[in-house]
Amino acid sequence: MQIQPSFRAHPSRDTHAGLSDLLLAMQPAAVTYFPTDAVIYAEGDAAGPLYLVEFGMVRICRLTADGRRLISAFHTAGEVFGFEADGVHGSFAESVDGAGIRVLRPHCGEQPTGSILTLALRSLARTQAHLMLLGRRNANERMAAFLVDLAARQGDDSSVYLPMQRYDIADYLGMTFETVSRVLRALKDLGLIRLRSTNEVELLDLAALEAMCD
Repeated sequence: MQIQPSFRAHPSRDTHAGLSDLLLAMQPAAVTYFPTDAVIYAEGDAAGPLYLVEFGMVRICRLTADGRRLISAFHTAGEVFGFEADGVHGSFAESVDGAGIRVLRPHCGEQPTGSILTLALRSLARTQAHLMLLGRRNANERMAAFLVDLAARQGDDSSVYLPMQRYDIADYLGMTFETVSRVLRALKDLGLIRLRSTNEVELLDLAALEAMCD
């Protein structure tokens, strides 16, 4: 299904350097809507084009040999994904909550290498940050880092919107479903957050949450 909202995505305040130049040098397709849990590309599919999130959220996943799912990244509006070191996708991408995606392909004869490199390095830095997050032994620290990062990307210091399910958060943070619920309650009891609903978390003490990430 294809839809035609406004051309530009609406990135957070952490706007990716190089995105504007990339869009000028690429041929953005019409926005395609992917319903909740729909596959955008599969592991092993041929790589090549990049993907821009216009709205909604995307998760990047991989299955282990024993069938467990690992989530390596969430991508929000204004973010580009689909970077690969070789010609095939090593992970699969799915819509979290109903996402609008533009496929980006270069204009004939143009290769926006500088813009792509900037965005690829940003993606690599986020992957490294995620690995460091998983290295934290304290589950409260992992959750605090997750909330702080998502708040910055959503451009809101006072609350975080969580379109993903709790088991998605668990697979991203390397926890169990039960641990995710327990840690959110613990941060609530500490007076750091308020759970407005299952999908919205109010950040009552952003400075304290940031201190937990140091």
